[in-house]
Amino acid sequence: MPEPPSAARGPRLAWPNRCAVCRSGTRGAAGRLCDDCLRRHAPPRPRCCRCALAVPASVALCGACLRAPPPWSAAVALADYGYPWDGLLAALKFRAALDLVPALGDALAARVALHAPDVSDPRLHPSQPEGSPGPCGPGKPQDPGRDRTDPAAIALLMPVPLADARLRERGYNQAALLAQRLARRLRLACAPQALRRTRDTGHQLALPREQRSANVRGAFAVAPRTAGALRGRRVALVDDVMTTGATLAEAARVLLAAGAAEVQAWVVARTPD
Repeated sequence: MPEPPSAARGPRLAWPNRCAVCRSGTRGAAGRLCDDCLRRHAPPRPRCCRCALAVPASVALCGACLRAPPPWSAAVALADYGYPWDGLLAALKFRAALDLVPALGDALAARVALHAPDVSDPRLHPSQPEGSPGPCGPGKPQDPGRDRTDPAAIALLMPVPLADARLRERGYNQAALLAQRLARRLRLACAPQALRRTRDTGHQLALPREQRSANVRGAFAVAPRTAGALRGRRVALVDDVMTTGATLAEAARVLLAAGAAEVQAWVVARTPD
């Protein structure tokens, strides 16, 4: 069972805070996003079960995933990449706004719980309207044609790693911080050092869509000391944003080649197509 919200664990984590979007008064470490802003800017909506792209109601898979499915088996996204998520994630990534990690991590944990009934806990998403669409659309908690795509069965979280030079420059990996918060909330293991980036690929945003897969090819490797523990386990890759999915796809291929039984992708924001 996931742990209760921070405010329920005692006054130590219930200090006054302020929502980073609307500036209303809140409480606790996760109070950097208030319930009203989450309802307004991250409402549950039908998404492709495979890549988390927004789709019409009752559509399980988008056309791109029907034609060429990605190597991961399922994806979860909190929201589309746009206001206010673009600014919040930029602040986290480039301006060391680490105070946003608890709020973003808890909101993503609640969305993961919404996808999986046996990890769903009303304390994780108290403002979730009854009858809201599940991951595959209203009334469709899971696409019946898919195998092994239940987030509840994930055993290990792995953040998308930064290259060593980038990590030294920034001082932290925002994906690792999010993964650690998710692991704490969902009571999952987290292995922030298990997947390594072997070279700096630069910013994918600077490249045309068709060049991004080539840019990250061969850029990841599983740390030798963790390879044995990975075999047969079901893994969720965690990142802040999914754009074309090229980075996540290459990382997923490496994990599957190393023996992972399944890889999913969990992200805060998904860019609209």
